Amino acid sequence: MKLALFGISGRIGSRIAREALSRGHEITAIIRDPARVPFSHERLTAVTGDVCDPVSVAATVTGHDAVISAVGPSAGASPQVVVQAAHSLINGLKRAGVRRLIVGGGAGSLEVAPGVQLVDTPDFPQEWRAIALAHRDALAVFRTADLDWTYVSPAAFIQPGERTGKYRIGTDRLLTDKKGESRISMEDFAVAFLDELEQPRFLGRRMTVAY
Repeated sequence: MKLALFGISGRIGSRIAREALSRGHEITAIIRDPARVPFSHERLTAVTGDVCDPVSVAATVTGHDAVISAVGPSAGASPQVVVQAAHSLINGLKRAGVRRLIVGGGAGSLEVAPGVQLVDTPDFPQEWRAIALAHRDALAVFRTADLDWTYVSPAAFIQPGERTGKYRIGTDRLLTDKKGESRISMEDFAVAFLDELEQPRFLGRRMTVAY
């Protein structure tokens, strides 16, 4: 597939890009400063664009089979950028005539009990709260979209690690292991992300992955 990717300069976005390239896909990395693309590849092209500008989104994603967003706030930026990006992506994809959108989101809006989300639990780290709430608001925006969208939430803890190719899938409930822990490596998150992109099972829905 020919994929348009926002967020390649981030830790998760770069791993999604490498996983996609390893599977033979072509990637157009859309970024404000192409010099910040972390690596080069014969099937990777970088173009200048702004995920928060729907006109720019439309111009850069036209002609692609699918759009990937792994956008998060850069250092010092408002977490609300993910909500702005959600509105812009929906608008821009409609203008471009591209229907498939897959988004890397947050875990805070996953339920830990009926009606209780992780972000609202007493032990949720205060320093993560603003971005978790922004990701929750962005998910609400995507749920209004007339697109073939999928929102992929990670486990509660996602860190660089090993690519095992193994993971479990859920929907709106936080996945935990036998120890009660909720974890996934960024590498295996990328595997699950590309698996869903290649063989969609959660169109118009949120999914989550964890060990």
